[in-house]
Amino acid sequence: RTELPDNLKALFRPMAMMVPDYALIAEIRLFSFGFDFPKPCAQKLVSTFRLSSEQLSSQDHYDFGMRAVNTVINTAGLLKSRDPTQDEDLTMLRAIRDSNLPKFLSDDILLFRAIIKDIFPGVAEPSAEYADLEAQIKAVAEGSFKLQLAPDFLVKCIQLYEMT
Repeated sequence: RTELPDNLKALFRPMAMMVPDYALIAEIRLFSFGFDFPKPCAQKLVSTFRLSSEQLSSQDHYDFGMRAVNTVINTAGLLKSRDPTQDEDLTMLRAIRDSNLPKFLSDDILLFRAIIKDIFPGVAEPSAEYADLEAQIKAVAEGSFKLQLAPDFLVKCIQLYEMT
């Protein structure tokens, strides 16, 4: 970015912008998705992103702004519509984890899991079993493409499956 010349600056009026209240926006959007207790979920979401932006390494592809909040809220809404009886803290935990974990570096994954554990105390991080999917991925990779299946590749395939 470069400064505008003074003759062009004179043509523009100064203006102020406010930082949006992510917690309030998240609360309203979660309420619209049918959450019974959206306020604590929204506060946990914002706290997770705030701590992540402070503690995780600085990478260009890390985004903890409104776009990321919107992605997590949409994911939480989809999870809520699939299983309306599931605990809302667990739904929010899964949404935060599923939409953020795939983009983190391996060193930051440990820190992110610690942040989640601190913000969601007593909520066990869910682990899904995809035995059929894993078998199909292995069969296609080794059979059709003649590839050796690395564990990290399998994890990324499952993360992609969980996001869709």
